[in-house]
Amino acid sequence: MRFILTLTLLVAPLLAQTAHHLKASAQTVVVGYYDASTPPALRVKSGDIVEMDTLGVTTPEGLRRVGMRDDQMQPSLLEVAAANQGKRGHYLTGPVYVDGAEPGDVLEVQIRKVTLAVPYAVNGMGQNGVLADQFAQGGSRLISLDVKRNVAHFAPGVDVPLQPFFGSMGVAPPESAGRVSSTPPGTHAGNLDNRWLVAGTTLYIPVHARGALFQAGDGHARQGDGEVDQTGLETSLTGEFRLIVRKDMKLTWPRAETPTHWITMGLDPDLNKAVRLATEEAVDFLTTQKGLSRADAYMLISVAIDLHITELVDVTKGVHAMIPKDLFKK
Repeated sequence: MRFILTLTLLVAPLLAQTAHHLKASAQTVVVGYYDASTPPALRVKSGDIVEMDTLGVTTPEGLRRVGMRDDQMQPSLLEVAAANQGKRGHYLTGPVYVDGAEPGDVLEVQIRKVTLAVPYAVNGMGQNGVLADQFAQGGSRLISLDVKRNVAHFAPGVDVPLQPFFGSMGVAPPESAGRVSSTPPGTHAGNLDNRWLVAGTTLYIPVHARGALFQAGDGHARQGDGEVDQTGLETSLTGEFRLIVRKDMKLTWPRAETPTHWITMGLDPDLNKAVRLATEEAVDFLTTQKGLSRADAYMLISVAIDLHITELVDVTKGVHAMIPKDLFKK
């Protein structure tokens, strides 16, 4: 990956850098799915920067239940909800068609900025939560976000530092798959709920359809690994992304890169299989990008690389391997 990153930096100045702003509206937000047949909301060139307004997953009805008035809600949320009555699922802004992206390529998503769009978040216990049998009554809470102090006032004496990220960033699945639910993540990325995908991180997604058709949403002000009650601090975010078509990369599963780590991912309804996939992806990275033998890669993962449970509540379980960059001299 070090070679790939260096190549990106060398190529990046040669790419176009037109800036676009995609607002959230009834015309630019889909509810609950990724689909290669969805008409693009925006068309850009490889290397362009896209600022995207997104909406949290909480519906106006849900916000009313926790005490919010309509005049306190985002007008765009009310508009999108009114245009999609009866539909449930993530509000996803897009898709963005990236010129030149073809199946077999990789879409490099540089997450440049992630900012809070509203001063509140909601956490709600869901039926897929790890302890749903013990909390069958469910329940949601409105949580104030203190932007100046960068904390969420969770409870008296409990302030949670904010770490905003998009739970869902993905591309269209293969055309043959048709419309797929935005709930489970997959090779198209989507609802990864990986809390390390913050500003400054780059996500690499295999492309399955022409134009890639990038969508983003499911904003979180903070989430713990696992997301055990089914939600994090669900909120609306604005993201700034640089989208680059990578024809020099070939991936089967999404990967990511932070300033300090490379991240491989495993996704499967069976947690054990997700662990295996994340480990196999780490072995593949260490052999192809760092030159280790498969045996040495496997050993290194055991002695120096951490596997985390990404999330447990979206049908497909997620596991990610955190590979420290400081293990390598070059």
